[in-house]
Amino acid sequence: MIRVVHSADWQLGKPFGRFPDDVRAALMEARLDVIDRIAAVADDHEARHVLVAGDVFDNIDPGDRVLVQALSRMERAKVHWWLMPGNHDHVRSGGLWGRVRAKASANVHVLDTFEPVELEDGAWLLPAPLDHRRTRDDPTSYLADMATPAGAVRIGLAHGSITEFGGSSEATNIIPPDRAQTAQLDYLALGDWHSHLQVNDRTAYSGTPETDRFRGDDEPGSVIVAEISQGVAPRLERVSTGRFRWLSQTWPLENHAEFVRRVTAFKQEADLSKTLLRLTLTGAVSLSDRVQVQAALTDDLAHALRWLDADSEQLLVRPTQDDLANIDVQGTLAKAAASLQAQVDAGGEGAALASNALERLYVEALRLADEQPA
Repeated sequence: MIRVVHSADWQLGKPFGRFPDDVRAALMEARLDVIDRIAAVADDHEARHVLVAGDVFDNIDPGDRVLVQALSRMERAKVHWWLMPGNHDHVRSGGLWGRVRAKASANVHVLDTFEPVELEDGAWLLPAPLDHRRTRDDPTSYLADMATPAGAVRIGLAHGSITEFGGSSEATNIIPPDRAQTAQLDYLALGDWHSHLQVNDRTAYSGTPETDRFRGDDEPGSVIVAEISQGVAPRLERVSTGRFRWLSQTWPLENHAEFVRRVTAFKQEADLSKTLLRLTLTGAVSLSDRVQVQAALTDDLAHALRWLDADSEQLLVRPTQDDLANIDVQGTLAKAAASLQAQVDAGGEGAALASNALERLYVEALRLADEQPA
């Protein structure tokens, strides 16, 4: 039996260009820091090898700082790192992987050829590196022909999509779901799919160790600790490694009090400084409540979280008599407010715009009222 840590899709050097500088810096640093956490997982589980199934780097020229930071972290770990090119960091003559070899310590190994490598006595690694970003060919087609000694543990390492994930004519780097069986592999460790997924009893995606996008499953980054023996299904354990959580939530609201309850519950469940939240607000509230909700989003929750992407377009307004009275302080805006409210009530494409306009009218009316001399 051999125990390994299976990882993939580190994408070191990813720029996170849509975020402000402080968030970008934190996210980029977390992708480097996760190397230390993977090393800790290997140490905790007494695994001597970490297999990285492609996309170690986000592109073929990640920059010297990213390269040196990554390799220095790997150097100080008491494991062997086996790095295979994926579609983001594919093999190119005289390119990235030559630089990695030149700077790497003895415990860092580059798998950029289709040649089996003996990890330790009786256990062989069969890599399928990518030499193009996209190809219509199956990158694992060579694995069946890779010879290993009789009785050896055979571990495949590949980067691409299982056929069922996308059967369109545009699909690239396609891997058949039965490749472990046809290539007589005891385990096929895959990369490219950023979520954890066990395809069958001998094939799995580890997912990325540090989440880098809103995916819909809200799961933290992770690796797989695999105990692999010849001729039997491996024992696979998923281990969380991610620092940041990327959460997508929808909160239906009836009033400001409901928003306060949801925020309170969310703060009890989440580590806000390590959370990126994509929040959608729905429902219908009074004008005064909507203004309070918007203020709480921008003045409180947005500052507590690492990042907040809030969409309140679907949170419509239902003005109360008090709301309308505040709008009509000067006695001149009642018709405009009534017209906008009629558009909100009618629904359709213009409802959200009319709701926002009504809120703006309300806020401006209150501002003007505050500016009037006593």
